[in-house]
Amino acid sequence: MFIDFHTHPFHPKIAAKVCEYLHNHYNIPPVGTGMAEDLIERLNRARIDMAVALCAATHVDQVGPANAFSIELGKKYPDRIIPFGAMHPHCADWEAHLSVIRKAGLKGIKFHPDFQGFSMTDPALEPILEEIGDELMVMWHVGDLPPPAENPSCPYKLNALRKKFPRARFIAAHLGGYQHWEHALKAYIGEPIYIDTSSSLSFLDEAMIKEILRRHPREFVLFGSDYPLFDASQEIWLLEHKAGLKEAEIDEILSNGAKALGI
Repeated sequence: MFIDFHTHPFHPKIAAKVCEYLHNHYNIPPVGTGMAEDLIERLNRARIDMAVALCAATHVDQVGPANAFSIELGKKYPDRIIPFGAMHPHCADWEAHLSVIRKAGLKGIKFHPDFQGFSMTDPALEPILEEIGDELMVMWHVGDLPPPAENPSCPYKLNALRKKFPRARFIAAHLGGYQHWEHALKAYIGEPIYIDTSSSLSFLDEAMIKEILRRHPREFVLFGSDYPLFDASQEIWLLEHKAGLKEAEIDEILSNGAKALGI
């Protein structure tokens, strides 16, 4: 089974607004509408079976609605979408939200410190991560233009969490850290932590892509497109033509997500 492990289908009421925000923040024009139907069409063209749908609640009062939408997506497209839950460390009732995630059978959660307004060093994360243990996968947005010391997320901060919670099943998005790839090489590339390929291949030179993929355990590399910013077919093309991977190697990366999720 081939899985795109990093996608963002949005609620129809906010999809256009969020795509506009992403365009303004990253200066990247989204290729898609941000709607689940568009995502699935692109999965079909890329011969990908399923997509992990990620939702980061930017405010504590959005956690409940975000999880309700994620659960609804999973029910509407059970053979195509694998929803991850939303969580915010500043939720006073995070245990209740975690209970909803568990009861719905979701397989992971997403944190985006930069958009959610907290640092990876925030102590409020610790009871949540302790409670989750190795039960759920935890997708982390990592990196941005500011240097690691000034950014809410960075490879060094995530590596400290990884050491503090060794049972955790973390995913460091964007090949270990968007715009922090040199630091990811120093922090944890080569270690048994999941990374995904999202929002990286277009920005890195061939040498850096190949170095990261050469050093990192292949079974810990997940395919991610970061839809709606990027298209899965184009990202697969980049793995072949920029990363220099053979078809069998790309298929392995596309298959790693199912193995990680146990499906």
